[in-house]
Amino acid sequence: MPLLEESTVLGGLSINVPVTIIGNGPSGICLSYLLSGYRPYMASEAVHPNPVLHNKLEEGKHFSLVDQDLEYLTEGLEGRSSNPVALLFDTLHHPDADIRFDYPSVLDWKLEKHKSIPHLVLGRGPPGGAWHVMKGSMLTISLDNWMELPGLKLKDWTNSKWRNLMNDRATPEEIASYYKDYVKVMGLQKNFVNNTWVTSVSKWQQDQENVKDKKSVKKDVTTQQLPATENEPAHRLWEVRGYQRIGDGSHVPFCLFTENVVLATGTYDLPARLGVEGEDLPFVFHSISAFESAIKSCKVNQLSDPVLIVGAGLTAADAVLCAYHHKIPVIHTFRRNVTDPGLIFKQLPKKLYPEYHKVYRKMCKQSHATSHPNYTSFPESCIVSFQPDMKCILQSASGENIAVNISMALVLIGTYPNLSFLKEHGKYLGIDPSKPISCKQNPIEIDPFTFECTKEASFFGMGPLIGDNFVRFLKGGALGITRCLVKRLKKKGQLISEIRSDEG
Repeated sequence: MPLLEESTVLGGLSINVPVTIIGNGPSGICLSYLLSGYRPYMASEAVHPNPVLHNKLEEGKHFSLVDQDLEYLTEGLEGRSSNPVALLFDTLHHPDADIRFDYPSVLDWKLEKHKSIPHLVLGRGPPGGAWHVMKGSMLTISLDNWMELPGLKLKDWTNSKWRNLMNDRATPEEIASYYKDYVKVMGLQKNFVNNTWVTSVSKWQQDQENVKDKKSVKKDVTTQQLPATENEPAHRLWEVRGYQRIGDGSHVPFCLFTENVVLATGTYDLPARLGVEGEDLPFVFHSISAFESAIKSCKVNQLSDPVLIVGAGLTAADAVLCAYHHKIPVIHTFRRNVTDPGLIFKQLPKKLYPEYHKVYRKMCKQSHATSHPNYTSFPESCIVSFQPDMKCILQSASGENIAVNISMALVLIGTYPNLSFLKEHGKYLGIDPSKPISCKQNPIEIDPFTFECTKEASFFGMGPLIGDNFVRFLKGGALGITRCLVKRLKKKGQLISEIRSDEG
């Protein structure tokens, strides 16, 4: 039976559900896919190019990966993620992808409904998360097949849509549409509750009296419950509160009780700030969309004072490319040296990403020491302040303070997740609890095989929150979390295969 009908207002129910996923981007979607009973097996006659891994897979070919020893399978694997399960899933789904081989996946997916675990996926918008609000004209940094989720090839989906792929990269608009359709094609809609904002997640210790009382008022929307009984100790539940925006624009509060919480929010919510004087002035912005709006409204053009772009990541590079396309002059400042091996441009093949290497060449050659009408870079510089008279004071690599006239400023130095619904904004879950959670500087600390937070039991993290910023690697989180939950349910004798619904 479905958890919720699509027309149901979440706030109209008091709900018990074993797993609540906060975030409906690719992380949450992929986890929902596995929790819905889809299981990965070694495909018959498939040959993995890694002979050691292939032999291990052959040993367990009659079992899904969810039921195998992931620590054993991941031994010796290396790649671009620090998480061993992410590397395992990636090399099975895209063997030898990093050396540009296009080997087929060695996985065969089977739907085993009796192994599903009831869950809800809460998201602020449609499935796809932040992909629905990203800049629409740029190409994704990843190859299109790295963006796809299990069971539906992106090219197969695209060929039935509005275009044929002319290259190996897609636009965020296409990716967002793919994720939204994926949920429908795979029959996952019943698990997704859109237009929801979580405002708090707190511990709720149920005792025997509470269980009896709650059963009388709480609607059972699952095919499986995990409450305490007279024969077993009480479970610690999480209380998830928030509100859902319904059709007339009103906000309806809701409350969920859940045994497991998965954080899959991504890190796109809050822009990082410089923390300098004048950063809140009306001509200082923290998103590239503000630049696009200014161009459309003709507030900036090729005759304007330069646009100041702060940052050396891909979003800043997109802003430079946008300005170049519209012949708008740019002053580009960033803290790093252009030879810094940590620059993202150093990690991108030139043939695949020629536009970003075009920006990188400008960063290297067209510095303030050389004259150029439309682009000037200030490597190893920092912003001192913004002034009300449309001036910016910056400090160059030599330590000299320089005042420049600008038409607007774009501070594009990264983003943070919005974890305001957690105590301390979730900082206590990080590797360094004194700093905000961020993908690069301070990810959530987890067990590398279960993805459970080391500082909070029954609390899981996945995707950018744990440092896996690429879609190709976040799928490992879905595998690790599903395996962990299945093992625990088997141990309790509560796996849904033993408590089948009428549809079973």
